[in-house]
Amino acid sequence: MSNLVFGLLTSLIVAFIATPYVKKLAEKIGAVDAPNQRKVHTRIMPRMGGLAIYLGYLAAFFLFVPFSTHKEMLGIFIGGTMIMLVGMLDDKFQLSPKWKLLGQFVATSIVVIPFGLKVGIVKLPYNGYIDFTEGWLFWLAVPITIFWIVGVTNSVNLIDGLDGLSAGVSAIATATMAVMALLMEPENTAVAIYCMVLLGAILGFLYFNFHPARIFMGDTGSLFLGFNLAALSIMGFKEALFISFIIPIVALGVPLWDTFFAIVRRIVNRKPISSADKGHLHHCLLNMGLSHRATVLVIYGMSIFFGSMAIVLSQTKELWTTVIIITALLFIIHMATEVVGLVSRRHRPLINTYRRLKVKYYATKRSH
Repeated sequence: MSNLVFGLLTSLIVAFIATPYVKKLAEKIGAVDAPNQRKVHTRIMPRMGGLAIYLGYLAAFFLFVPFSTHKEMLGIFIGGTMIMLVGMLDDKFQLSPKWKLLGQFVATSIVVIPFGLKVGIVKLPYNGYIDFTEGWLFWLAVPITIFWIVGVTNSVNLIDGLDGLSAGVSAIATATMAVMALLMEPENTAVAIYCMVLLGAILGFLYFNFHPARIFMGDTGSLFLGFNLAALSIMGFKEALFISFIIPIVALGVPLWDTFFAIVRRIVNRKPISSADKGHLHHCLLNMGLSHRATVLVIYGMSIFFGSMAIVLSQTKELWTTVIIITALLFIIHMATEVVGLVSRRHRPLINTYRRLKVKYYATKRSH
């Protein structure tokens, strides 16, 4: 328990102290973010603040994380360091998407192949299982894990559009995984310690990043946090019930939800999937009239809701209860998507159907 507390406090204090110095460094080397038509901020801002998160994490990692007995954690550290450097280069030089993606694949391959972080044995209902540790499924485990880590990394990167948004959502997801790991004691205590170290670093930086922000985390931070969250979700659930694969997806609900419907939106509007737009969740909430801070707090609330549901699912023993919860979650997500117009203001099948039925009902009532 002491490692959990001291790990969090150490990374928090170091990140808090380091952030003003990282801000000066970013300004000195020209790692700044200029406003444009797609961005919300209106003045030039220093970015690369993720370096402060990394420094807080680095200080506590070697003191408290039991990486010597958990080689996968050492792999996450090495891969995370590499992806943090990719982010720094992007914050300074604006790398092309293909070079950023290449860096993500290299970093992910390091943690997956030499250090062995990948999905393991998936337990099915009624004593069945799928073993990804041997046979031809062993080779399938590698691409599945790489796809998951790269996908989540980019999802966290995509929501980094408002002051404190990506950092806060990442902090909530990290805290959620820490709680679930503690509930699964003793086998996941090491995962909980790692989560607390990461959480402390995020909170130490968030003080300077919340609206009105004094520094942005940039790709240095968003790629690093996304990578760690994805890798931790695999490490915490690599040998779990089949339905438990839903749990890390729910814990990371906001970034994955936003990313999924960004893809759907671009397909519906016949635009390239890789194209940028102002249709993300935070843009939609701003367009509904919410203030900058209110938008961030609403999305924090959504993240807490998803995190709470993930914890509930992790403790649910009955299959039917799990199915009911997941079905309700999917319905809530779909309705929220239509209400905020995450795909478009026109494509709202459930709401439009309800309106047509309502009109038809009142028309029939008047005719009688």
